[in-house]
Amino acid sequence: MKRKRILIADDHPTMAAGVRLLLKDRFEVMLMGADEPSLRDAVESGHFDLVIADLSISVSLGENVPRLINKLDPELRFIILSVHDEPVVVDECLAAGARGFVLKRTASTDLLAAVEAVLKGGTYISPSCCTQTEEPERHKTQ
Repeated sequence: MKRKRILIADDHPTMAAGVRLLLKDRFEVMLMGADEPSLRDAVESGHFDLVIADLSISVSLGENVPRLINKLDPELRFIILSVHDEPVVVDECLAAGARGFVLKRTASTDLLAAVEAVLKGGTYISPSCCTQTEEPERHKTQ
C-alpha cells in the first residue's frame, strides 16, 4: 500500500523535527521552511495527502494559515499545530477548514491519532483544548 504523503510546516526546527520523528515510520514526511511562499508552493503542488501547519506562520494581512490553505486547496486535509488552547482559536481554525487541531505541548501523545483520524475523513481536537463544560464530541470524532 502506498504511504500517505504529509507536509510539515513549522518555523521551529526542533518542533518540525520532532513531528517528523513521530510520523516517519508510518508516512512519507517532508519538512519545509515555514513561510507563506513555501507553504503556497507546497500546497499548490498537490503532492500531499495532509498538511500539518503551525498556526503562527506569518501570512498576508487578512489571512491566517487555515484560511490560506483552504483557499489554495479546499479539498486538502490539514491539521493545525498551536500553542494556543483557547476555544475561540480552535473554533476559528475549524471554521476555516482545518480538520484537526493539536496543541504543541501534547503533540507527542495526540498527533498520531489526529493524523489517522483526519486521513480517515474525521476530525481531531486535542482533548486539553476543551473545557469541562464542552460536549465530548469536541474531543475527537471519526
